[in-house]
Amino acid sequence: MMGLRPGEVDPRAERLGGRILAGVGLTGLGICTIIAAALPHGEPAQWRLTLVFVAVTAAWILTIVPLFPRRHRRPWLTAVFFLGLLAGAAVLGSRVETFTAFASVGYPIAFSIFTARWSIFAVTATAMVPMMSRGGWGPDATTPAWVVVMSVIGPMLFVAWFVGVENDRRKRANAELAEANARLETAMEENAGLQAQLLTQAREAGVLDERQRMAREIHDTLAQGLTGIVTQLQAADRATSEASRERHLTQVHTLAKDSLTEARRAVQALRPEPLADSRLPEALADLARRVTDTSGVAVAAETSGEARPLLPELEVTLYRVAQEALANAEKHARASRIGVTLTYADDVVLLDVRDDGAGFTPGEPARGDGTGFGLQAMRQRVRRVAGTLAIESAPGEGTAVNVQVPAIPLVRDP
Repeated sequence: MMGLRPGEVDPRAERLGGRILAGVGLTGLGICTIIAAALPHGEPAQWRLTLVFVAVTAAWILTIVPLFPRRHRRPWLTAVFFLGLLAGAAVLGSRVETFTAFASVGYPIAFSIFTARWSIFAVTATAMVPMMSRGGWGPDATTPAWVVVMSVIGPMLFVAWFVGVENDRRKRANAELAEANARLETAMEENAGLQAQLLTQAREAGVLDERQRMAREIHDTLAQGLTGIVTQLQAADRATSEASRERHLTQVHTLAKDSLTEARRAVQALRPEPLADSRLPEALADLARRVTDTSGVAVAAETSGEARPLLPELEVTLYRVAQEALANAEKHARASRIGVTLTYADDVVLLDVRDDGAGFTPGEPARGDGTGFGLQAMRQRVRRVAGTLAIESAPGEGTAVNVQVPAIPLVRDP
């Protein structure tokens, strides 16, 4: 539910305020009429005339209902209403003494329809009505008028001034509170918009990150597996003996099975199967043996330093980089020997993959056939774990891939 803006008023509250003031006036008039009717009130004709004045005054009081919401826009009309109310009270009080008490309804009405400054004058006029209606300082009065005013009206003026000041202070506080609420609502709306924008950006970033992850996993599993299958099928076609042909077909079955397993694990964002069953040094050694078996390239893997379990993200990154580097050396560099070295230092872990293949110029732009995605995927993986990757190569001089990642140990739950 929206709050009111500073300076705005609630129309329903204004209408209710007018009805309440009308009820106060009519209640006071009704009580005085009942008491006056119960007491001796003179001749019937005079009493009937008094009842006519009562009816006129009651009708006048009812006009405050439509007037109250417009009291600040029509101050002159408000003053006319209040003077008419006091005139009715004075006439009734002059006819029947009991009605002098009716003038007291002017106090709450004065504070409700006038500002603090003008309510002082309205209260003063209200206090003078009972004395005027009963001849409080007529020609026969022995007390000077100024004494009556100072002794009776003086305290009332002070009270009226004090109440008016407090009323103004309360109104200012309410206005400041309404303004603060408006600013808070605006800030909340802006905050809701920012939250929605952040959620959208986070969702888009998550989609992009997942897309890149799937691209890397597909390249490291399906693409490399299919490449190996094609290579083995070509070798099987060129085989000169049935035994050689069967060996290549067996490799095809193995590669297809391994690629399917890795693809399923990639979809589920699981670690590669070799890392799930063994530590990183053993997984790299097993990878080297499989590359040697499928390609015939001599791959040597060694580990230096004290091997220790690392965070899964670090081990997956090192394994995938080694896998991609070996695939590149086998497919593109036509290397005859490849060396894989894993080094555990105090604060970092190093991975070096070197081959004696054809080499290339690292600064050359990527080719348009999509085969250059492997280097990009390696860089993305290493960057995600706050590591560094360097590639040293030159045509005819082989290639060296150097990776350095922080040595963050795996903390197992107790």
